[in-house]
Amino acid sequence: MRRNIWIAFVSCLLLTTSPSAPAYAVTVNINVGSDLNFGRAISCRQGQQLLENRGFRNVRRIDCRGRTFIYHGRRGSSDFEIALSAQTGRVIRMTRLRR
Repeated sequence: MRRNIWIAFVSCLLLTTSPSAPAYAVTVNINVGSDLNFGRAISCRQGQQLLENRGFRNVRRIDCRGRTFIYHGRRGSSDFEIALSAQTGRVIRMTRLRR
């Protein structure tokens, strides 16, 4: 009986005095904005592909001049007019079109 208590005591002592894992510095990089195109302006075709990847079907290019690109696309059972930022590729405006 005493031997079992002694073994339990020594094993607890060994477990609590074992070296702990070293702490490492973790670097978390959080960027505000979009890196869809690594800071370069997107092309009209890339904007169309971005919308298709976001779930739009039958995406048509309407106007690809200036700061915003305008597209028409279908999502679900509704048609939308989508404006993308030419610089970042982000959706700026999405308007549901009448049938």
